[in-house]
Amino acid sequence: MKRILVLLSAVVLLAGCCRERNEAPRNVILIVGDGMGVAQVYSSVVAEKGDNSAFLRFPFTGFSRTYSLNKYRTDSAAGGTALTTGKKVENYHVNCAPDSSRHRTIFDDAVAHGLLTGFVVTSSCLDATPASTYGSVPYRKMFDTLSLQMAQCQHSVMIGGGYNSFLPENRKDGLAPLDTLAARGYTVVRTLEEVLGFEGDRLVGLLYDGDPLTEPERGDVLRPASIKAIEVLSRNKKGFCMMIEGSQIDWACHNMDSAYLRAEMADFELLLHAVLDWAEKDGHTLVVVTADHETGGLTLPSGDIEEGLNDYRFYWGSHTGCMVPVFAYGPGAERFSGIQQNTDIPRKIREIMGWND
Repeated sequence: MKRILVLLSAVVLLAGCCRERNEAPRNVILIVGDGMGVAQVYSSVVAEKGDNSAFLRFPFTGFSRTYSLNKYRTDSAAGGTALTTGKKVENYHVNCAPDSSRHRTIFDDAVAHGLLTGFVVTSSCLDATPASTYGSVPYRKMFDTLSLQMAQCQHSVMIGGGYNSFLPENRKDGLAPLDTLAARGYTVVRTLEEVLGFEGDRLVGLLYDGDPLTEPERGDVLRPASIKAIEVLSRNKKGFCMMIEGSQIDWACHNMDSAYLRAEMADFELLLHAVLDWAEKDGHTLVVVTADHETGGLTLPSGDIEEGLNDYRFYWGSHTGCMVPVFAYGPGAERFSGIQQNTDIPRKIREIMGWND
């Protein structure tokens, strides 16, 4: 009888584990390392002296094919659109199909199912990747239009730079998107301290007049701002869907600047550790990390893991067509293994979350 009870207990435990594994996550955090290819990731693993890297904490990995609708080498507008909508568009188009229509995003789906949404970036809030979460323009630098679209979108938390584009005196149309945000109940703040002290439910952090500072001048902003955003969004019992971008990994590689890249990847490591710590404690959060494209054609011909040193060699200061890595943690993470299209990532998120109805 004792043996039977032990067996029954084991069966019940196994069934519970299976149910938990098959449960849809409550939250989704999509993290983009702009321009981050395999070499950028491994340079960070080496810089963290191997076992300390957050990338090693992800149980499932894969690759993403990044070409756009019209080019072998995508830009961030088309790359971001693929990751947020599941549709390929032409380079420089932010969620704008050839017929000028706007594709539905996973953030639209999230809101339709009662979830809160938002983003945190180390670029302007109007840059291509964050803009792909809310905007639709045929040219990524239409900042006047994008700022109006951002002021009217459904995100609950938006943090980055780009304050000057919201001021009437800097706009051709003379409009004031800040007034629209205020009328819709958003608190607009200008400093990280104000972000961290925020107690409401609608937050816009325009922490820089234009683009944020580079690392290390910027300091530890992405990690605490992202965790604060998670704190605000997670108050919703139905969950949240958000995007976080380490935007300046790309800029460092455009500049072919190894010190700049190392600093940005170290900042990204801090973010990943913090998000994974939160997700592990929560137990109901899917975390997917990838890139929109690779930048710089980076190679690492030599280095020293014990010393955390890399010999960085860039091929050129632009994007490449290389596949980029995908890392996943949490319920449904196993779906992101293997070689996939960038458009498969939001498709899989929709399937895991049950948003295909």
